Amino acid sequence: MSYLVMGVSGSGKSTVGYLLAQQLHLHFIDADDYHLPASVQKMSKGIPLTDDDRKDWLLRLNQLLREAEKAGQELVMACSALKEQYRQALQQDLASPLKVIYLHGEREVLQERIGNRAGHFMPRILLESQLETLEVPQTALHLHIVHSPALLVQQIINHYHVMAATEENSDKTLAQFGVIGMGVMGKSLALNLAGKGVPVAVYNRTVAGVEERVAEDFVQAHPDQPLQPFSKMEAFVQSLERPRRILVMVKAGGAVDAVLKELRPLLQEGDLVMDGGNSHYLDTRRRTQEMKSLHLHFLGVGISGGEEGALKGPSLMPGGERAGYDSVAHLLERLAAKDRKGNACCAYIGPEGAGHFVKMVHNGIEYAEMQALAEAYQLMRFHLGFSPSAVAEEFQNWQNSGLDSYLLEITVAILQKQEDGEPLLDKILDAAEQKGTGGWSTTAALEVGASLDPIAAAVMARYLSAQKAQRVQAAKVYAVEPEQLVGVPLLLVQQVKSAYEAVRLVNHAVGFELMRRASEEYHWQLDLSSIARIWTNGCIIRSLLMEELADVLKTEGPLLQQARVVEKMTTLLPSWKDVVASGLKANAALPVFSSALNYVLGYVSQQSPANLIQAQRDYFGAHTFRRVDQPLDQYFHVAW
Repeated sequence: MSYLVMGVSGSGKSTVGYLLAQQLHLHFIDADDYHLPASVQKMSKGIPLTDDDRKDWLLRLNQLLREAEKAGQELVMACSALKEQYRQALQQDLASPLKVIYLHGEREVLQERIGNRAGHFMPRILLESQLETLEVPQTALHLHIVHSPALLVQQIINHYHVMAATEENSDKTLAQFGVIGMGVMGKSLALNLAGKGVPVAVYNRTVAGVEERVAEDFVQAHPDQPLQPFSKMEAFVQSLERPRRILVMVKAGGAVDAVLKELRPLLQEGDLVMDGGNSHYLDTRRRTQEMKSLHLHFLGVGISGGEEGALKGPSLMPGGERAGYDSVAHLLERLAAKDRKGNACCAYIGPEGAGHFVKMVHNGIEYAEMQALAEAYQLMRFHLGFSPSAVAEEFQNWQNSGLDSYLLEITVAILQKQEDGEPLLDKILDAAEQKGTGGWSTTAALEVGASLDPIAAAVMARYLSAQKAQRVQAAKVYAVEPEQLVGVPLLLVQQVKSAYEAVRLVNHAVGFELMRRASEEYHWQLDLSSIARIWTNGCIIRSLLMEELADVLKTEGPLLQQARVVEKMTTLLPSWKDVVASGLKANAALPVFSSALNYVLGYVSQQSPANLIQAQRDYFGAHTFRRVDQPLDQYFHVAW
């Protein structure tokens, strides 16, 4: 079977055909070399050829193909072959069909290419007639000329290798989904889909002495699942049905770019790659644009739920091109957890890096929620004298009285865990670590002009906790010890609960406000109610509150100004203020409790002291200010 590389003038068929022949060690024929002199002269004058002009030319080319076939040889021919009848003429009396590769691109690119080449008889004016004559082949390999000739050649070779492998192993089912990276999450997600009957191909790199036979050993451990293991990227890609759907589960950053660099030459137009790691949304936006320029789809998929969620059903936040999401939505929805109504906790978030942005905010809310629970535990354990088991019992009461959440649930389990008859918690070093997404949320808030007080405070609290050695020394220097909260213990515990409930509301409010601001800044059109809904199951911050917010956020306007929220906050505020005031007085560090309270008090203040700040800025820097007695679009400066 010989190769026919076709396309209009300027598509690069001669260059690609020549390089393909070199790669495959085959004879190359450029059909332009066989035009009759009269035809060359005609085209040089800008006169299009007719079917009659091409008749003898096509007969000669067909003869060359038949002679090669008779001699048992393959060759590569570059020919415009614009009409179906021309392609049939080339195919006439051949025992085996030609492998047709159709190169196509935008008119402007083709015109520029024709204008830049020298010594060719085909003028730019003939391009329009060729485009009008062109009948796009239906049974050809379509490749876009946005790729380099070398990459196009690699794609051609890969494609026909896949076809050969498919024919040779026709009894093997092509995988519907591919996973790259067999870490904990990658394995769990692969098992999740495979367990639902979806054939999954899995790949893991090979590093001698470090990572060997990872994919193979994983599949061997699950012989009853429709899993196929690979340690060679090309074979992995070839095992997937078209359009390919590949989920990359590697460490965020350079590792993702390295995988994409290796993948790109192996993919074809319309294939989809998804990044399921905690990548920065700006990196995802860049990668989406890069892949789109190559006519490949890319999604940044936020995934929450940890190992258990990945296996049983996570919350999924895919963002990128809508066409890419549509091609994989049926599989992602099977992968995801289900909400109370049985709907998948997965929804298209928005374009570019919207999915990873929303996942980043999810993690920011998670940071503050964890810190708020830690502060509530601290108040009860060290300032009210509760034992870990007593705190666990109180938290369980909270869980059963309207504050139900996954994080509260696991906190109860942690407080109950014993080792050698003692709380395991007391043996864990009090130095919190992090992977960066909370800090990214804080930076993003600065970029879009949103206030993120409790989340930023939670991030900073982790940084401070990590300074263990300094804190130990400072405790000796200052000799500040925890003091008991003053008041009736049962009442104080109820106040701590109210404060925690209020902090949660503010924490979620600032997170959703950040997403709203980002949606306006980047024109993402985020559906906040839909985002809350997909966070009702599968993810780390799932809670009864989130189910309520999915309904509340259907109404336009800031969350803290919704009637139900205003009523609740008004009830909680007095106890919250008392807890923060008495806690600070008792030497309890309450970064999230207090920062969230400061946010609310600032938020509900009609008059702030910021007018003094504007006056100061104008005094030392002539930065100007607006006046309350003048139109707000006018700025003033005073010689102080």
